[in-house]
Amino acid sequence: MKWIAVAILVVIIPYTYLTLHYRRPGPAFQPYADLQDRANVIRLLGAGYQRITLGAQRPADPLPAASAAPTTSATGGLPADLLRTLVQQPLLPAEILRVSAAPSASAILPYAIQFTCTLPDNKEQLAGAELYVKGGEILITPDFERLTGGLLTRTRENIILLTVPPGALKPGRYHITLAGRNTSRAWTLQVH
Repeated sequence: MKWIAVAILVVIIPYTYLTLHYRRPGPAFQPYADLQDRANVIRLLGAGYQRITLGAQRPADPLPAASAAPTTSATGGLPADLLRTLVQQPLLPAEILRVSAAPSASAILPYAIQFTCTLPDNKEQLAGAELYVKGGEILITPDFERLTGGLLTRTRENIILLTVPPGALKPGRYHITLAGRNTSRAWTLQVH
């Protein structure tokens, strides 16, 4: 029995040292997801888009409605050139009902966008959001994921808070579209 314990120690101690010393920092390589993300980045850059990942959450207490930019209704879905470019299309909400976002922002501060959307059923939950910049046009795509098994969300109407990280947008005037499957909302933003 003592020889088994000695053999285990002789193998485990060098293995642990080598693993901890030469391990790649960060998450492990996931071939399918990492290669798909790389292909997506290459295709987006080729089409002239810059992609920015947004902070997305369902706030417990919605932000108070401050002076919000006036919004207009826009056609649903993604633009044709972005639709052809993306490797995997996001699962958009059915409709964007209301948007509360400031008409101007500072380039060095985060920019908050709060909106209310409806989902087609109670089998989807918030997964994240992406912002695509091409010239003076910005397209925001909230992404949802399907729930598996018997899980359901409480309601089909959701309040979502998106946060554009500081320094992500250069100073200038932008036309923003928040995409939904059937209806979207659009407004203008001045970044200082």
